[in-house]
Amino acid sequence: MQLSGIIAISGRPGLFKVIAQSKNSVIVESMIDKKRFPAYATERISTLDDITVFTYDEDVKLTDIFEKMLALYPSEAPSHKADMKELEAALAQFLPNWDPDRVYPSDVRKLFQWFNLLIKAGAFEAVAKEEAPAAKEVKAPKADTPKKKASTPAPAVKAAKPAAPKKTPTVKTGSSRGK
Repeated sequence: MQLSGIIAISGRPGLFKVIAQSKNSVIVESMIDKKRFPAYATERISTLDDITVFTYDEDVKLTDIFEKMLALYPSEAPSHKADMKELEAALAQFLPNWDPDRVYPSDVRKLFQWFNLLIKAGAFEAVAKEEAPAAKEVKAPKADTPKKKASTPAPAVKAAKPAAPKKTPTVKTGSSRGK
């Protein structure tokens, strides 16, 4: 699962999609209300591809957790406002060896909130569409058949504009005062 371009900004609710990059900031769009604003380098920004969750064995990437959650909850996961014991039980279904000592309750709530937000935004549908054509290309190789020429004429190629002659710089020597 590839969720590049989706970021979390510390101190701001929800997730954000990177739209453009300016000189000293990144222009982002909120996935909640679609408002755009600059996110500066002084803010703590994390991409979803870089976030991991502590387990007893080794850290698990958030994208892998979202894949497991999508298999378990195809339409919507439990709300992040649900009881904490319910959320921890749901987390144990798809991540049984998570470390409750190092994963804070606010992180568990954030995990479910982000998952539901991504489902509402259709981010997982876009990922599924990107993976489906790649699978079709591997399964069905095309046979070599001669193609017919298109009936539309080829666009005319414009002649290149001649380059302007380069001016030689004037070289000043000596003093500009009269002698």
